[in-house]
Amino acid sequence: MEFGEFLAKLRKERGILQKELANYLNVTVATISNYEKGVHSPDLNTLVKLADFYGVSTDYLLQRTKYNASMDMLNHQLSMDYTLSDLINTTLELDQRNTIALLDYYELLTLRNSINRVK
Repeated sequence: MEFGEFLAKLRKERGILQKELANYLNVTVATISNYEKGVHSPDLNTLVKLADFYGVSTDYLLQRTKYNASMDMLNHQLSMDYTLSDLINTTLELDQRNTIALLDYYELLTLRNSINRVK
């Protein structure tokens, strides 16, 4: 899907009017229309504002990933030393054997967590 089509789809899914988005970005409705039609593309600053507006990463907007977590979510501190992003990046670097072990551990933790909720 082209970038403009994706922007229009995202806006419509969220029930947002072009005028609302234009006001947030401090641009005209015509500019939003041109983005969605693929006539123009937003500059980098506007791309970041779009990501912030929708609560997603710029990679999601550019369709480089299907993972649509916001930067706030990715930067969520799991501990003093680790963020959610650190956990994701480490997971992606695991070899097949360790990935399988991690998935086994994930299932164990999920089961343990559900048992704790019942108590």
